[in-house]
Amino acid sequence: MAQYYEGIGRRKESSARVRVMAGSGKFVINERSAEEYFGRMGDMHSIMLAFNAVQQDQNNFDVSVKVLGGGVSGQAESVRLGLARAFVKMDENNQPLLRKAGLISRDPRVKERKKPGLKRARKAPTYTKR
Repeated sequence: MAQYYEGIGRRKESSARVRVMAGSGKFVINERSAEEYFGRMGDMHSIMLAFNAVQQDQNNFDVSVKVLGGGVSGQAESVRLGLARAFVKMDENNQPLLRKAGLISRDPRVKERKKPGLKRARKAPTYTKR
């Protein structure tokens, strides 16, 4: 097996294990092609920001991703963070470039818990005077 660099990304309820290795541009997510897995245009563009930030051509690397949990956008952003972390492991000089692009820091926002007496986290039942 070829030498690979691994990064783990998390966002909301999803987590992604991303492996980057030298190759021919194959991008596989959960045993499916990336374009097939993320059908929306914005998601693939968001993931490819890591390649643009380190000025690398995607065709020079094979990327293998195992992603679990969450929704589509959460999974896309967890893959993006995992890819950025893998690039940092590959070469420490990539970190300032990725940090400048805002790809290194984890987005800490998660769903707020439901409070008792409310319908959702903050939505209260409709007030009726009579």
